[in-house]
Amino acid sequence: MPLTIREIDHIVIRCGDLDNMVRFYGAALGCPVEKEQRDLGLVQLRAGRALIDLLQIGAKIDRPESGPAGVGRNMDHLCLRVEPFDPVALRDHLTENGARIGEEARRYGAEGFGPSLYFFDPEGNMIELKGPPEA
Repeated sequence: MPLTIREIDHIVIRCGDLDNMVRFYGAALGCPVEKEQRDLGLVQLRAGRALIDLLQIGAKIDRPESGPAGVGRNMDHLCLRVEPFDPVALRDHLTENGARIGEEARRYGAEGFGPSLYFFDPEGNMIELKGPPEA
């Protein structure tokens, strides 16, 4: 197996009222805003060592494959921090196990910017594997 899961890095929740959700998670759970990218419809909140990302439905980076609003598909994806991060080995391993491979890119996570790879499980749920942060 080419990876070991260290922890959950972040989750991304699609929401209809971004400002209300930011207020709720801040007040109810004490999650402070860490990073805002309002031009993308995204606010990232600190939740201990992890992040909760709130993504406005219909925003620039909202994905059509996440499904329409109101049909029970409000989680965009789950991100797992893994080591080592060898994208070729990961793609091969995931493909051998029936995953559909998505985009590989440099993305921001709970530990900062670093490599990541999206893939989809057999029921279409998107999962992100996040490598170590850049030095």
